[in-house]
This record gives sequence, C-alpha cells and structure tokens, in this order.
Amino acid sequence: MNNYQHIERDQELLQGLAKSDDKSLEIIYSENFPMIYRMVLQNNGSEDDAKDLFQESVIILYEKVQEGGFVLTSRLKTYIYAVCRRLWLKKLQGQAWQGTISEELEAVTPVEDTIEEHEKRDEQFTIMEKAMGSMGEPCRTILEDYYLHKRSMQEISEKFGYTNAENAKNQKYKCLMRLKKLFFAQYK
Repeated sequence: MNNYQHIERDQELLQGLAKSDDKSLEIIYSENFPMIYRMVLQNNGSEDDAKDLFQESVIILYEKVQEGGFVLTSRLKTYIYAVCRRLWLKKLQGQAWQGTISEELEAVTPVEDTIEEHEKRDEQFTIMEKAMGSMGEPCRTILEDYYLHKRSMQEISEKFGYTNAENAKNQKYKCLMRLKKLFFAQYK
C-alpha cells in the first residue's frame, strides 16, 4: 500500500469513527492496540494499563472527529501512538514513578519523523509474532514467561520440571536461537 492509499484508508476509518461505526472501531483497535500494548509493557505497565490507555486515546480521537474540522496530518497509527505515548508519560510522571523510562518513550521527536521508523518496527513485530507462533511448545511459553512476564529462571525451571535454573537457562537459550533463526528466515 502506498502512502496515498494509507492516508485515504485512515480518512475512511475516521469517517466511520465519526459515525460510530463498529467495524471502523474494530479495525482501529486490531491494527493499533498491539503496538500500544508493546509500548506499555516495555515501560513497566500491564495489559490493563495498555487497554485503559488505548481506550482513552480512542475517546480523544473520537471527540476530535466529532467536533469537526479535525485534520489528520500523519498516519492514524502514528497519531494514536503519539497520543498514547504522551498519556503514558503523563501517567508515569504523575505517579512519581521511580523506574527508568525507555529512551524511545522519553524522546521528543516530531511525529512526522517517526512514521517510517514505526512502520518498519511494526513490520518487524509482525514477523516476530509469526515466528513466535510457529515455534511450538515449550519454547514459546518459556520465552514469553521470561521476557514478557518477567519470571525468573528458577520459576521457569519449576514450572517445566527442569532439575535446576541452569538447565532452564540452557533451554531458553536454545529456544531463543530457534526463534532468531525463524525470524531471520522470514525477515529476508
């Protein structure tokens, strides 16, 4: 899809949103929520945080579209990402949060400059999701437990019945190498 087609499609989605069309809302959700979910998880949030944040951004978008005169000057996914990023930073700062904020989230860059970067990253995430989907068990669950759910190697060892955390770590490494191989086979 070229850039003109993306802009045209985004405008159609906004028109559908303005008319409270459920199908437009479903498309906006399915195409954009995974990106927001990853951003929130990478910055010490939960799935519920991501859902709340995304819902808030859609409400903001809906209200702007309802007011009339709203002109989308970037891709819709870039707009939603920028709104969510700002809301998430505001929430983290409001909580006097003590953790570190990823440089990507903290960086203040013009939205237009990041369109290609976000599209490339989205493509990579899509490929990674496909690679994870084709991995099979127990590799998929081991990697998800370790990287997404932040479980310790000891917890993973007990869950899968390995004799110790070192054996679980070796299995995780093998799974990671397998994922890497699957990812790069599809990435080319």
